[in-house]
Amino acid sequence: MLLPCVRSVAARRLARDVPRACSCSAQGPSPRGYSHGAAGKGLVLGVYSSEKDDGAAHLTSAGDAFDRLVSGKLRALLSLCGPPLKKGKTRIFHGLHQDFPSVAVVGLGKKNAGINEQENWNEGKENIRTAVAVGCRQIQDLEIPCVEVDPCGDAQAAAEGAILGLHEYNELKQKKKPVVTPQLHGSAESEAWQKGVIYAEGQNLARYLMEAPANYITPIKFAEHIEQKLRSFSNVKVHIRQESWITTQEMGAFLSVAKGSAEPPIFLEIHYLGSANTDDSPLVFVGKGVTFDSGGISLKPSSGMDAMRADMGGAATVCSAIVTAAALKLPLNIIGLAPLCENMPSGKANKPGDVVRAKNGKTIQVDNTDAEGRLLLADALCYAHNFNARAIVNAATLTGAMDVALGSAATGVFTNSSWLWTHLYEASILTGDRVWRMPLFEHYTKQVTDCPLADVSNIGKYSRAGGACTAAAFLKEFVTASHWAHLDIAGVMSNKDEVPYLRKGMAGRPTRTLVEFATRLSQDSHNAK
Repeated sequence: MLLPCVRSVAARRLARDVPRACSCSAQGPSPRGYSHGAAGKGLVLGVYSSEKDDGAAHLTSAGDAFDRLVSGKLRALLSLCGPPLKKGKTRIFHGLHQDFPSVAVVGLGKKNAGINEQENWNEGKENIRTAVAVGCRQIQDLEIPCVEVDPCGDAQAAAEGAILGLHEYNELKQKKKPVVTPQLHGSAESEAWQKGVIYAEGQNLARYLMEAPANYITPIKFAEHIEQKLRSFSNVKVHIRQESWITTQEMGAFLSVAKGSAEPPIFLEIHYLGSANTDDSPLVFVGKGVTFDSGGISLKPSSGMDAMRADMGGAATVCSAIVTAAALKLPLNIIGLAPLCENMPSGKANKPGDVVRAKNGKTIQVDNTDAEGRLLLADALCYAHNFNARAIVNAATLTGAMDVALGSAATGVFTNSSWLWTHLYEASILTGDRVWRMPLFEHYTKQVTDCPLADVSNIGKYSRAGGACTAAAFLKEFVTASHWAHLDIAGVMSNKDEVPYLRKGMAGRPTRTLVEFATRLSQDSHNAK
């Protein structure tokens, strides 16, 4: 915060009167020529770390332009207010310009920071997302309804930081934080800004679905919400399959989990036809959709059980990725499959030791009813093979063991395809929502197929050892496609403070990585090899 004495000096040295800025009514760009008639806006501007020890501020091009507009006052104040801004830190200045009563200057770190090989992400993009998010939140704290955002050299990353950073689930609260509308400062990178807005809104959709209470997002309500989001797209078909259809498909594993709850199961099927040739082989996304997971008869501890409203994170992220792909008009075909149900204890629920039959005829010994997600996915993966898929990618908050292995740093990826892995990995570098490859060794397969009563067991015979790996090995028993990837997103389900541009709560990860992956696939004119 600017010291009062410095602020009063700044106020006395205001730039000459200039026309007011236009009102903020959309998330698109605003002209940098300021027009009459608006209430004041907030402004977020970036500054790079000095590579020398001279302490001079290295403003972005937008920052330079604003500094000239206010006759050099911005640089002067930055030099008066302490040491150079560090990455992700901010300073607020008031009264510099009548159109922008409050200006947040945010630290971007080193200029031209690119891909960090050690961190496996584009550091420059991450710095922008973080800095812009912090700046926008400070403007929100001042209850200013609109903020213009410096593109900081990468308007897509800036838009993502703004939209992701301001999102908060407060649907059920009477007292809400002020709504702030971010918009691009200037018009030079409007297309990239809008792309970033779409990417971020996709992740926010997943965050909304995951955060909402389980009595608000039941299987049918989840499906209806996604249907409503896709209603305006003429090239999208949504099928909400009822229990009778699931039964005719002989999805015995899925139904064995669903029967424990009074909420009827739903099989959500989405067809996005973005390719010029609707017969092109689609990318198939499959998402685990357990809208609440009590553990069933193998009941979870009560502490933290409320977080299991987000156990449909796999379905939320893949469905949100398809909504985003449709908004981006990606030129490829995508099919989304989401088996949706609750996992509850009751007189009808699976019991430890029960044997159920999956869609492909394999029998499964249910040794732990809290390992239910893989039962849903087994049937959904079998069904996914009906579509001559270019690739099958499933996402699921599948195992606590994944959280133990990688924490929230990255999504664990188990895949039988190096081609598929490369696309996912390169996509994650751009989004900053990282992935890490995990093993699919035969070593783990033997632990689930060595089963006394059935073809496979739903947990490894050594119980907790390599739990994420044995879960992936189980899923592999229901896959014949040569390009398949299983994303275990249990570790990235929620955010405490690890990702600075996401508030505390359900994270909606890795939606943007799935979208970027689909984008890359749509640009890859060659079939998988």
